[in-house]
Amino acid sequence: MSSILFTDATIITFDDATKRVKIVAPGSLWVKDDRIAGIYDANTPVPGDLPVNTEKVDATGKIISPGFIDTHRHGWQTAFRSIAGNTTLPEYFYRYGQFASLGAFTADDVYAGQLAGLYECLNAGVTTTLDHAHHCWDAATSKAGLDASIDSGLRVFWCYTFHDLTNGFDHAKQLETAEQLRTDERLKTSPASFGVAYDGWNMSPAETVSSVVDFITTKDIPVLTTHSLGGPWVIDNGPSVLEKNKVLNTPVPVVISHASFMSEKDVELLRSSNQYVSITPESEMHYGHDNEHSHEIMDQCCLGVDTHFTFSTDMVLQARLWLQATRRALYREKLAEKKIGHPNPFDVEQAFYLATVAGGLALRRPDLGVIKVSAKADLVVFDGDSPNMLGFVDPVAAILLHSNVGDVRHVLVDGQWRKKDGVLQPAANTGADWTAEIKPKFLESAKGIQATWAAKPLPTMEGDFLGLTPYAVIDKVNVLRK
Repeated sequence: MSSILFTDATIITFDDATKRVKIVAPGSLWVKDDRIAGIYDANTPVPGDLPVNTEKVDATGKIISPGFIDTHRHGWQTAFRSIAGNTTLPEYFYRYGQFASLGAFTADDVYAGQLAGLYECLNAGVTTTLDHAHHCWDAATSKAGLDASIDSGLRVFWCYTFHDLTNGFDHAKQLETAEQLRTDERLKTSPASFGVAYDGWNMSPAETVSSVVDFITTKDIPVLTTHSLGGPWVIDNGPSVLEKNKVLNTPVPVVISHASFMSEKDVELLRSSNQYVSITPESEMHYGHDNEHSHEIMDQCCLGVDTHFTFSTDMVLQARLWLQATRRALYREKLAEKKIGHPNPFDVEQAFYLATVAGGLALRRPDLGVIKVSAKADLVVFDGDSPNMLGFVDPVAAILLHSNVGDVRHVLVDGQWRKKDGVLQPAANTGADWTAEIKPKFLESAKGIQATWAAKPLPTMEGDFLGLTPYAVIDKVNVLRK
């Protein structure tokens, strides 16, 4: 049995009755095995009969937060980091996406990139991630992504992707591989889970779509995820499409990534089915596939990262960006009317909620993204004495507005140390060390992939996107005087 007691901390707990955070300070938090076993304040002292093996951690000056939940990511793409800082979404599809990368990644490359990317999550205090794993080009690359997810020790909802490929890995083989991975014995004792990702609702043959729906609804799948953009982007896999295919109103939670251009009917369906949209703030700003009205459906939204090789993987930063972008949009509405808006339209606590509690609700896991007794012990401990956080009064504002990844001192997943005193810790099931093993393997893989991509010419964007929406040249900003 594992037992850890944090003492004299500032603890961000969650009150189910008020649906608000509740600060306990100073307080103590007891972790027993994989669960939060007790939260104590001045009126509720720590029991005197804790197990003799309890590890006691002085958390004076520290803030204990629930682990952050990222509801949209493609972990295998880590090797592309920094080579696509100025890419657009059409260029991404033709150069870095699942079909553009087909045949260029070995199973070892997928494993190395996925594992390194998940350790990046841990370093930033992201304890749960929903991975749209569209690296499933054959049985070997599919297994590699699941292997890395399990070996990371992170809480990964690894979503196997069914897609129409041209390399001989047909749908029958994809179904066979999916069933083999879904029933992997290691999943019974791992925080990782096997989910499904699918985007072919409007493009694949009807019999393919039907078999995917059957797999999702009969195989005890914990989550389905799909990309949806709509509007000028055409790619619409929103609530209306999912309802038509009979996957919206089932026991399976559905997370729709982006869903930037939903109709009023879509919004009604989203709320009536209690399914969620994953807003990916930095991605949607970077690629330009957001919508000025996305903030109007935040009661059914959570947050994600998306293509983490092009920007930050830090969920605190994603929440911060969404907070300020939403504030700016609503202030601008009043300025356009020659008025000055007041009060502030979006509270810090609500942005924090989107990066924690809402992610758990999207997955129908109310024991994730919260600190309360019996919840999973997925925790992040911030150094409230760092130069940028010192003197905080509101711990939620301190984290969301003032922290950085360097302030993440400790991370626990399932009650296990994964970062301690600022140092990444090996997963208990593998013992693999970040510095000695994971890092060099990833660097070797990334070097080869980056060399391959450096030799590829950039795609030319001409005509219409998907043959329907015209491309338009955007005036470039220039910081130099002409």
